[in-house]
Amino acid sequence: MPVSIRIYGQEATFSQGHWACDDDSLQAMLEALADPRAISEEAEQEHARYAAGRFGGLIATPGGWEAAPHPDAEIHMTDFAPARQPERAGWLSFLRRRK
Repeated sequence: MPVSIRIYGQEATFSQGHWACDDDSLQAMLEALADPRAISEEAEQEHARYAAGRFGGLIATPGGWEAAPHPDAEIHMTDFAPARQPERAGWLSFLRRRK
């Protein structure tokens, strides 16, 4: 069953792992996030909710349009820096003089 979302005033539909939209730039953004494994109805709903939340959009529900929740961050500061020294974050941190 296709799932509809609304982002930046444009509507898009996700079905069988592909997005359909009249706006080419929005479709390109959504296709970059597309999950080709999302072929079940539940997986389509979950992926559409993720994509709409990622761009701050709305998702169609039986009760009307609802704001999609923002997904959890995929990268955290603690992935790059020690917990007690966030100023040492970054990929060039090894060049800094250590005390």
